[in-house]
Amino acid sequence: PGGINRAYLATRPVDFRKGHAGLALIVQSVLGHDPYNGAIYLFRSKRGDQLKCLVWDQTGLILIDKKLEGGAFAWPKPADGVIRLSPAQFAALFEDEEDQRAFQWKDRPTNDWRAVRAERRQRPRLAG
Repeated sequence: PGGINRAYLATRPVDFRKGHAGLALIVQSVLGHDPYNGAIYLFRSKRGDQLKCLVWDQTGLILIDKKLEGGAFAWPKPADGVIRLSPAQFAALFEDEEDQRAFQWKDRPTNDWRAVRAERRQRPRLAG
């Protein structure tokens, strides 16, 4: 309990129409992990402005979807595989620009990773 122990990013964008079962299948068959192991799995959209998190909490699969209201996350170039994220890297995906420092993805030896910054936006007036 408490804190993020294991978080993994699927480096290739996924079809964002997929839900719990479809993403769990990707974790198992494409990433080679057990989707029910308690780790958090993150997936990115093709445009880079959305992410989905999938985690098993011992009672069921939880699916969280985040869409930026303008701008996009800075992702590495699409490649096959999965990258383990540190707790700081995971947290950076949910912090706004004011809370972030010059955060660099250090798990990649290339310059594929840039700073991740979600820009603060005005609250939408209506849903949909």
